[in-house]
Amino acid sequence: MDPELPQIEKEITRRRRRRMFSHSRIPVRMLVPNFFTLLGLCAGLTSIRMSIEERWDVALAAIVFAAMLDGIDGRVARLLKASSRFGAELDSLADFVNFGVAPAILLFTWGLVDIKSIGWICVMMFALASALRLARFNVAVDEEKPKWQSNFFTGMPTPAAAIVVLLPFYLGNLGLDANVSRVAMSVVLLYTVVIAVMMVSTIPTYSGKLLGERIRREWVLPIFIVAIALVACLVTYPYETLAIASVSYLAFIPLSWRRFVAKERATQSDPGAGAASNTAGVPETARVIDLRPVEPKR
Repeated sequence: MDPELPQIEKEITRRRRRRMFSHSRIPVRMLVPNFFTLLGLCAGLTSIRMSIEERWDVALAAIVFAAMLDGIDGRVARLLKASSRFGAELDSLADFVNFGVAPAILLFTWGLVDIKSIGWICVMMFALASALRLARFNVAVDEEKPKWQSNFFTGMPTPAAAIVVLLPFYLGNLGLDANVSRVAMSVVLLYTVVIAVMMVSTIPTYSGKLLGERIRREWVLPIFIVAIALVACLVTYPYETLAIASVSYLAFIPLSWRRFVAKERATQSDPGAGAASNTAGVPETARVIDLRPVEPKR
C-alpha cells in the first residue's frame, strides 16, 4: 500500500468538508457573477440545440455571446469582491460546455457528420482536451509564480480555442467550403486535432491580465472607440471578423512564446528584473484610472 495514500485521502476529506462560503448569510453581491456564468451556460446549451437543428448561424452567435460573458463574470467578481470557490467551480463547468462541447457539436453537425466516426473522434478529442485544460488550470491556480507570468496562459485558453477551432466554418461561409474535397476535409480534421493539442500543451499564450489593471487617462476614449468598432464589425461582418481574429491570434502565438522565453531568461539572470518590468515605463505620479482592484481570480 502506498504510504502517502492515507494522507491524500485525509486531505480530500478535509476539502470536501470545507464550506464553499465562509459566512452563513451570503451577501447578494456574491450572487451577481454567478448570474453571468449561468447566462453564459444557457447560451452554450442553446448553441448545442441550434447545431442539432442545423441553425448554425444562431449556434455561432450563442458561442460568441458566451465568450463575451465569460470575460465579464470574472471581472465583475473581482470588482464586487465576490470571488468564491463555488463560483470558480461553476465557471469551469460552464466553460467546458460552452467552449468544449458546443463548438465540437457545431463543427461536427456542420461539416464532419458525413465522415462519421473519424469526424466524431476529432471533435471528441477537442472536447476532452478542453476538460483536461480546465482541470489543469484549476490545479495551477494555487501555484506561486512571478507576477509577470500572470500575463501568459499555459496553452491556449478554452474560449480562444472555441473561436479559433471554428475557422473552417467561417471560411465555408465565405465561399471556401471544405466539403468539396477529401483533401480539404482532411485538413479540417488535422486542424481540429492541432487546436486540441494546443489547449493541453505548455506553449505560453498572451493573456493580457495585467494590461487591464491600470490604464493611462488618455487611452480611455481610444479604447472605447476600438471596442465599439470591433463590436460593429462583428455584428455587420461576423464571418470576416472572426476569421481575421482567428488567423491573427494564431499568428501572435509564436510572438507570445518568444516574449515569454525572453522574460524568463531575464528573470533567471536577474531575479529582480521580472518585478521591475511590471512597472517599467509607468511613472509613480502618472494619472491613471484603476478599472480593477487586484484580487485573486475567481
